[in-house]
Amino acid sequence: MRTPELLAPAGDFEKLRAAIHYGADAVYLGDSRFSLRSKAGNFDHGELRAALLYARERGVKVYVTVNIFPHTRDLREIAEHIDVLKELGPDGIILSDPGVFALVREKFPGAPIHMSTQANITNGESARFWESLGAKRLVLSRELTIDEIREIRGKTGAELEVFVHGSLCISYSGRCYISSFLASRPANTGECTNSCRWNYALMEEKRQGEYLPVCEDDRGTYLMSSKDLCMIGHLDRLAEAGVDSFKIEGRMKGINYVAGVVKTYREAIDSLQERGGTYAVNPRWIRELGMCSSRGYTTGMFFGKQPDADYNFDGESYRMSHDLIGVVLALDGDTARVALRNRLDIGDRIEYLSPGLEEKPCSVIAMKDTEGTDITSARNGNTVLMEVPEGVRENDLIRRERNSRGAGDDSLRVL
Repeated sequence: MRTPELLAPAGDFEKLRAAIHYGADAVYLGDSRFSLRSKAGNFDHGELRAALLYARERGVKVYVTVNIFPHTRDLREIAEHIDVLKELGPDGIILSDPGVFALVREKFPGAPIHMSTQANITNGESARFWESLGAKRLVLSRELTIDEIREIRGKTGAELEVFVHGSLCISYSGRCYISSFLASRPANTGECTNSCRWNYALMEEKRQGEYLPVCEDDRGTYLMSSKDLCMIGHLDRLAEAGVDSFKIEGRMKGINYVAGVVKTYREAIDSLQERGGTYAVNPRWIRELGMCSSRGYTTGMFFGKQPDADYNFDGESYRMSHDLIGVVLALDGDTARVALRNRLDIGDRIEYLSPGLEEKPCSVIAMKDTEGTDITSARNGNTVLMEVPEGVRENDLIRRERNSRGAGDDSLRVL
């Protein structure tokens, strides 16, 4: 069994660093003009060049998204963008539109083309069609079962990629017009407002202002809002079916999500490799994924149609047990320079997202500002000096359990 690639989202340069730091084999990113995540930080041409250099120095591949459904007015800029990509030479170009496919083949012969999930590849004949045109990789539709993936594997020699974690679109492979109709922001050009996750009520035409309940609680209903995908428990079955790349959704998510999810799936994939195909889920992985932003988890369509309760999110907000506190910028012996992303006070209990330090909270008993002055509190945007335990690395994240105050394990002192 081949060990699948771990492919992580990189919505901006900070998320790129986090994904690579925590073990991604490859990252995907894009220019906001041509990406289905136009509200992510994204990369202009200069930043793309820097991102490619940064990743290659660390042995990580970079795939660039050009997967909007373009109108004629978009094609000139896309053609210019392809010229830039030819110069930069990314490890893959993710696209969905046949016209863009033709432009890439014309202007960048030999480019490694990855067909986006937006291309709706749901059968072996479709897979063979795109492979015959020169596609190197196929990002399969989210509507497939594991058995169907195995059948497609038998029909094509192209690499197969599937999403294993992250948000699910309620519409078929993400080809949705709800946001376009309700907010004039079309999802198919990267401007989705996630309208399917808004709270809706039913109102009868002649009873204006009377909102009728359509579910059993008083918070409204989220009929079109799916739970998030999580396949951490079934990576062995996907690998056995012939999947080459495990993809994490989340270019719009923060570094807390990117770091925690990538670290968890890195450990899971390494475990799959180390055990020669036998696979057991570490309970800590489940707890770790619970620390990250989610709407609860489902296995999606991988095992066929499930009961509605296995898909439908019925809460008011994203679930997350831990908040991001800061990022370790640099180390000088056991003293760390930390960029804070949240308020931090003496007495808070924090945790380091560092190998071997998971679930080992420690108390903040002292900290200093950059001038070396003792302080009792600092806030988002401040940089502080802290003594950290052995095992903490540059670029590691620091977290705090929500509503957590008071002493932790003082054997790990923070100064």
